[in-house]
Amino acid sequence: MKGRMWKGVVSLLAVLLVIPAGGVQGTASTAEAPGPKPAGVVPPPSKVREDITITGGKGGGGGGGEPGTWYVGATPPNLDKSKPPIVFVQGLHGHAGNWWEDTVYHGHNDMYDYAYNHGYRTAFVELYDSAGGDAADMWDNGALLARQLSEIRQYFGEKVNIVAHSKGGIDTQAALIHSGAHPHVGRVITLSSPHGGSHLANLAYSWWAGWLAELLGARDAGTESLQTGYMDYFRSVTDSHANVSKNSYHTSAGTSWGPFPSALWTGGAYLAPHGSNDGMVNVWSASLPYGHHLFTESFDHDNIRMGSTAFPRIEPILRSVAVTTADRDVLKEVAVSSVDADSGGSEQVVRGDSLPAGTPVEEKVAVESGVGEAIFNLMTGDPSVEVSLISPSGKVYDHRSTPYYRTGGDAEIFRGAAVQGYRISDPEAGLWKVRLASEKEDAYLLTATWMDSAGIKVDVQASGKSGQDVPVRVNLPRGWKAKPEDVKVRLVPPKARSIHRMKADGFHGKLDPTGKERSSFAGHLPKLTQSGVYNVTVDVQGVNDKGENFQRTVIRSFHLP
Repeated sequence: MKGRMWKGVVSLLAVLLVIPAGGVQGTASTAEAPGPKPAGVVPPPSKVREDITITGGKGGGGGGGEPGTWYVGATPPNLDKSKPPIVFVQGLHGHAGNWWEDTVYHGHNDMYDYAYNHGYRTAFVELYDSAGGDAADMWDNGALLARQLSEIRQYFGEKVNIVAHSKGGIDTQAALIHSGAHPHVGRVITLSSPHGGSHLANLAYSWWAGWLAELLGARDAGTESLQTGYMDYFRSVTDSHANVSKNSYHTSAGTSWGPFPSALWTGGAYLAPHGSNDGMVNVWSASLPYGHHLFTESFDHDNIRMGSTAFPRIEPILRSVAVTTADRDVLKEVAVSSVDADSGGSEQVVRGDSLPAGTPVEEKVAVESGVGEAIFNLMTGDPSVEVSLISPSGKVYDHRSTPYYRTGGDAEIFRGAAVQGYRISDPEAGLWKVRLASEKEDAYLLTATWMDSAGIKVDVQASGKSGQDVPVRVNLPRGWKAKPEDVKVRLVPPKARSIHRMKADGFHGKLDPTGKERSSFAGHLPKLTQSGVYNVTVDVQGVNDKGENFQRTVIRSFHLP
């Protein structure tokens, strides 16, 4: 079960026939890409493989595509040579076929069809993630993509434009700006790329996720690099780089959580306290300060990369490789429905642990009055785990109850995890109980989210310098109180991919009150010297201004160079 899970999110797109892969240095293969589903009228891309050696340690351990390989789409009968070729770059744990195969929730991805039928030449790349194992970070994928872009430009004899989905937009920036591939490219269009990181990646590396992560073998370099703290660092070394102006960037975002029930929908519910999102990426994260924001539409993270949704909106940009300067007003649309990464209050409780065989486990979650909807979401390694929910008045919900849902396995960050839970409208105030029972050794991650409740504020003031204290401050809403022993901080160090490492190198502590009201708390993390991204989980329980019990979990991340 160990390599089955959590790694990333989504695969997709186009279809049909073969052309010779001439004009490329090295030995080119004429093998066809997988046939279309369903069959269509567009020839499939031809496989082009350079004689290259890919070193181990990145993206290995699975049965996917071969990193370094790239494909050339069939030449359209209505070829328009005034239109630059398009290179498609997929996201976390994706592969080239994502652009011409079925999507997760919306059937055939017709992006390649749309490009072909509009007279565009196309190419598709296999990065390290294509091997089917661990996802690579933007540095490794970017370096490989830079080499491919050089080869693709030589093949076409001209600059290309890039269309990138999700983390593919981050990998593209690493290739162009940091690996020097910018001369081969004109314009870049990103479809819901998490330029500011993802709170789902923060969750994956949080303290409470450790048991399930170890069971599934789910923590990898690609997911770790998408934490908001690491992306803050990436933005700091990217947005001020001299090469950032060598290409023009065009961004987009979605606001639908996808079908209910689905793993994408549960991701949207988790991200909701952080602002509008498409089930994987918040709107605020999908823009760039120097980019042209093309659209924010009611698309989810799966269908935003489809031709029928995105291509009509991006096609005018694809007609030229000319670099344009962004109008600073173009991001106003993004700001309307956005919340800054960590400025919003959190309305969540997160818990996780091992799940012993034959021994039921119970988690208690306090819900205060006035909550419009409560979502109790469970992820486990095995779908046979039984989950029941008991209200404060003793009402029992099980898999036969109307509020119960079960989804297919998660496709990206919590790849392969079994997902089930309960969606409760106007929940009773008081202590809710979540009971889990499994016949096998397992692990679980519980996230309880409510939409209409006050949140606490957590500030982690990382200086970005090694060896300095990191202040942490927690502020509760007016009239809310907590005991010092009920304000707990847990720190997960960089690259802690096992429970043993997490416990051995991590930190547990508490914060001290800063006033008599017991509504503000402060303290310091120990002096940190290891380079990398740190994950901080803050848990608070106490009494609100109505005398009701409350609980909250807030997860933050930061990077030390």
